Amino acid sequence: MRFLAKLILLFCLAVNTTQAQDEVFKIEDGNFKYKGEPIHIYAGEMHYARIPKAYWRHRLQMIKALGLNAVNTYVFWNYHNTAPGKWDWTSGNKNLPEFIKMAKEEGLFVILRPGPYACAEWEFGGYPWWLQKNPDLKIRQNNQAFLDSCSTYINEFATQVKPFQASNGGNVIMVQAENEFGSFVAQREDISTEDHKAYKQKIFDMLKDSGLDGPFFTSDGTWLFKGGAIDGVLPTANGENNVSNLKKAVNEYHNGEGPYMVAEFYPGWLDHWAEPFNKISAEAIAKQTEVYLKNDVDFNFYMVHGGTNFGFTSGANYNDDHDIQPDITSYDYDAPISEAGWATPKYRAIRKLMKEYVAYDIPEIPKQIPVISIPEIKLNKKQSALDVIKASKPVIADAPMSFEALDQGYGYVLYRKKFTQPITGKLQIPGLRDYATIYVNGKYVGKLNRMYNEYEMDIKIPFNGTLEILVENMGRINYGAKMTKNKKGIIKAVSINDYEISGGWEMYKAPFDSAPALNNEQEIKNGLPVLYSGNFDLEEIGDTFLDMQKWGKGIVFVNGHHLGRYWKVGPQQTLYLPGCWLKEKGNTITILEQLNEDPKSTISGLEKPILDSLSQ
Repeated sequence: MRFLAKLILLFCLAVNTTQAQDEVFKIEDGNFKYKGEPIHIYAGEMHYARIPKAYWRHRLQMIKALGLNAVNTYVFWNYHNTAPGKWDWTSGNKNLPEFIKMAKEEGLFVILRPGPYACAEWEFGGYPWWLQKNPDLKIRQNNQAFLDSCSTYINEFATQVKPFQASNGGNVIMVQAENEFGSFVAQREDISTEDHKAYKQKIFDMLKDSGLDGPFFTSDGTWLFKGGAIDGVLPTANGENNVSNLKKAVNEYHNGEGPYMVAEFYPGWLDHWAEPFNKISAEAIAKQTEVYLKNDVDFNFYMVHGGTNFGFTSGANYNDDHDIQPDITSYDYDAPISEAGWATPKYRAIRKLMKEYVAYDIPEIPKQIPVISIPEIKLNKKQSALDVIKASKPVIADAPMSFEALDQGYGYVLYRKKFTQPITGKLQIPGLRDYATIYVNGKYVGKLNRMYNEYEMDIKIPFNGTLEILVENMGRINYGAKMTKNKKGIIKAVSINDYEISGGWEMYKAPFDSAPALNNEQEIKNGLPVLYSGNFDLEEIGDTFLDMQKWGKGIVFVNGHHLGRYWKVGPQQTLYLPGCWLKEKGNTITILEQLNEDPKSTISGLEKPILDSLSQ
């Protein structure tokens, strides 16, 4: 009997302990509560995937010194699930558990946004490109093949973060269920209301069943809550400046009470190639911040620090005038903390305000990371990019194949076709995704560009001539109805004068997922893509900005790190090169220059970025 009593006592203690842990952070009585006391959440969005790991702590300290108490981050499915069955949560910037632990060490709560859809101007909104290889799978729908894939991802994600939940003594206080689903509902009227509801509920159930405790929240424009809200889940608003609208919308979908949170408060905005760089004044943001503070509205600055779309991670949008609007490499976002981690006038205006309103201590601003200029890096190796690409074995088919059909996610594909008879007329590539440079018998003859809806051009191919089309994937669309149709390369037949060109297409895969080694010093022809390379030493280490103002279009690697795309159209004319990726001796730079209108011999680095200079 005594033994039974002990068992009952131990069971009760275990239950009470679990209940106490579950109540570390909760939503109750219209408030966020931490350890039983109401608190406000003043957060800043920062994506660990967009920042060198060596700088994570500095950026977290910058958030803390701004007067914020939480960091929000998206978790990009495709960043960790690089191929079917292949997961990476530990290498380099991908170590999410370490990021969470570091945030705790700096005294910050963490709010996680795992999607599975993220948006965020990130490639394909965070979806793995290879999902499109399954013909039975329908992106972001109540479709079993897609839901099965989501379940695998969510369970992998949950395994990484469950130990860090507030209920386990950690600093992860909330998890988002899906993302901006109300927008998708409004854009996809072809899908039934019942299927939309079933989909979002199943994603929410997966999150709960994975062992995540929450609390959970949704995030939409206030006028889109109807499509995005989930029963029993706190709705939060994106871009809502009107406090009355915010409270009215939340009350309608949350039992007439708060808390009231603007989950995306925009201190800046996203930027596309060939469009002006967006700016919002420090005064306007400080004024709106004070409106929230005075009215007990919790908020998250999206973005507080944007970082960089390194490699091929930038996404794209579209509108009525452009079939695609690729995002620039910089994700500076005109945020309070600049791309390189600097405190801007906007930062100082917000910090001054926060010091007036919050009761907790705000630390001093961390010291800025050193910045250097590099007067000249000599590019003493050069090689034909087409020769390098054609050194690989081609895939041969009757018709051009998409990147996905070639089992390639990013980069470039060279399409090659030999003609036994001459042909002159209109080259038509309606399935171009996204940017092509065209060559006949090894000479540049023109370019086509999906961004400008350019899909055809005049062409003359002689007897026994060879047509080559180098196609660049400029980032999959990450928002809107067209996001679900995101294959790359050439996805429809190529024609000349409406005559379909079929048979004997050669396709050379050029993912450029690492910097190629150059072996030759070649004579390079203007207009043909070229690979440049050089070595350089430094007297001091620091951040710098590669000056791309005189270059055409391409990508850059430094010491194996893919810095991203550049393009002369602007507004971005520099590439951010973090000092943590440099060393005093033996640095290597490799540049793929696609246009090569003016051959180069050197490149230099500046102390300040150029992000707002358009060039035609």
